[in-house]
Amino acid sequence: MDERSLVQLPAVLGSPQQRTRARYVMGVDGGATKTLAAVLDLRERTIHLGHGGPSNEDAVGAQAAVQALLGAADEALERAGVEASALGAAVLAIAGTDTDDVAGHVRAARTDAWLVVNDVVAAWATATGGGPGVAAIAGTGSNVFGVGGADGRARAWRAGGWGHLLGDEGSGYWVGVQSIKAALRHREASGPPTALSDAVRAFFGERSVEAVAQSVYTKPLTKGQIAAFAIEAAKIAEQGDAVARALYEHGARELGAQIAAVIAKTGLGDDGVGEFPVGLIGSAYKAGAVFVAPLTRAVHEAAPQARVGTVAMAPVGGSLLLAARACGQQDAIAPAQLSPLIDAVLGA
Repeated sequence: MDERSLVQLPAVLGSPQQRTRARYVMGVDGGATKTLAAVLDLRERTIHLGHGGPSNEDAVGAQAAVQALLGAADEALERAGVEASALGAAVLAIAGTDTDDVAGHVRAARTDAWLVVNDVVAAWATATGGGPGVAAIAGTGSNVFGVGGADGRARAWRAGGWGHLLGDEGSGYWVGVQSIKAALRHREASGPPTALSDAVRAFFGERSVEAVAQSVYTKPLTKGQIAAFAIEAAKIAEQGDAVARALYEHGARELGAQIAAVIAKTGLGDDGVGEFPVGLIGSAYKAGAVFVAPLTRAVHEAAPQARVGTVAMAPVGGSLLLAARACGQQDAIAPAQLSPLIDAVLGA
């Protein structure tokens, strides 16, 4: 059995680099629906954005992914009024199971200062500022990544991230599917009654629960459509429905086990390590206490010293922090300073 991490942390990001005089860095957040690029002026504390289409290789292929990434990057550079050569570093964080093909195309088109990483690496930077800790993503899908190394060597580990057919535990899609399953068990009397049944039927606009099941296969319903039901499931759980609450408890245990595995493999749970953050990133955590509370308990069973909390910074912030780290400018801007800058430009 291969014992290497499923996602590697590039050496240039594993430890602080020699400081350069770079003024500009770029971060890119590439996903299955859109791509966002940001150029940060470290001196003036200004951010310039560029936008592109989907850049998840699994969804659109490597060639289209690279076009979206570089198109968004070029737009951000143009709006910043600088050439690509002015960048101290660029970090492109993209969703997908394998980023090697995209990384090769990007290096060929630009320079070695343009790093391509899995989006979970940028999420880790968003959650921890690039220090020891864990990021647990739960949006439409789910994924966990962390970095430890009290001995001075960065140790990275990923758990989850296997997609909606093989994983995505605790994600919006997982909650949606489990809700439909619970409604079907209610309908056939193999499971307990639940308010999820009427909610599922109404949400998907069908006359019956069995019609919802048919639409899953015949339309078929998309991942996003199924994941969107998680908002309703959270409301029903909050109102006290035992089945809905148990569903979130189950998701918390599954995702908590993945977080515990990352903590163990990175050494963050070792004696003497001290406190470290476990950042919760993604729309699934909008469910609130019905999900976050049991997940926090599950994490604390593995590591009582973990500081569990939701992360507010936009994902592109992690890419920018990594880019600053790659050119030795990790002290030029703190996460607490960067986050409001991103919020302001995104809201403009």
